[in-house]
Amino acid sequence: MTKKISISFLSLLLIVLISACSFGEQSVEEQELDFEEKTEEISATPSEPQPEVEEEQVVEQEQEIDEVEEAFKEQFKQYDQNEVMMVNGQAVVQNPENIHAAINREFLLPEGYRPDDLIVPNVRFSFEEDIDKRYLREEAAMALEELFKAAEADGIELYAISGFRSYERQDTLYENAISNHGSDQTVVAMPGQSEHQTGLAMDVSSNSNQFALTADFENTEEGQWVANRAHEFGYIIRYPKGKEEITGYDFEPWHIRYIGEEMAQILYENEWTLEEFLEEGKAVVFDS
Repeated sequence: MTKKISISFLSLLLIVLISACSFGEQSVEEQELDFEEKTEEISATPSEPQPEVEEEQVVEQEQEIDEVEEAFKEQFKQYDQNEVMMVNGQAVVQNPENIHAAINREFLLPEGYRPDDLIVPNVRFSFEEDIDKRYLREEAAMALEELFKAAEADGIELYAISGFRSYERQDTLYENAISNHGSDQTVVAMPGQSEHQTGLAMDVSSNSNQFALTADFENTEEGQWVANRAHEFGYIIRYPKGKEEITGYDFEPWHIRYIGEEMAQILYENEWTLEEFLEEGKAVVFDS
């Protein structure tokens, strides 16, 4: 009887142990299956390929920027640029009739240049004499008339002070400036370097500024109107404040230059000088 009980007990114990082992093996297999399933789920999530998506987006953005820049450059190709010839080491502009020409200390007008379409604009002048400085090129003169009309409509009374200057007149003014202020003066340009010789520039002032061409004009009601509205008529403040190193000249709130309405709008909105717009003239240099 005792032997039978022992055998039965051992048999039962063996069955329990085998069951336990089987249970343990199944649990491990189930854990492995769970792990594999979770791994597959993690792999299926979009987090892994995300860096590639971001990289593609960056590439697309760079392409869009390049396309915008190309379109921007293409737009500016419509504007004529300086064509120059090197004469005695100086860059002399060969297309001075171009209303977008950048005339400065680097790019000079041909000696003796005088536009052939000069007329007197029908505007208020600070003097009565019929002399050169009353004249502008026809397109610039007509635009100045519209500018003065708009100012008048706003209760602004402007006066034209000085327009076209001949090469000889500019030479006289330059020599006087050197005598009075020294060779490093930055107000009067050398002959050939003055925009007044293009027939596209006019100095303007007001009674409130005693008709003077001074920086004080900026603070007058008339000066502020010119600064804010001149571009609507194709004119710009040619030598703006803060851009002296770029233009090579002192701030001149009275000196306005005609470049056409579309180009004037672009310069005004971007606060550019003519030099900045044309990138130092982008000159096309021909052999002399």
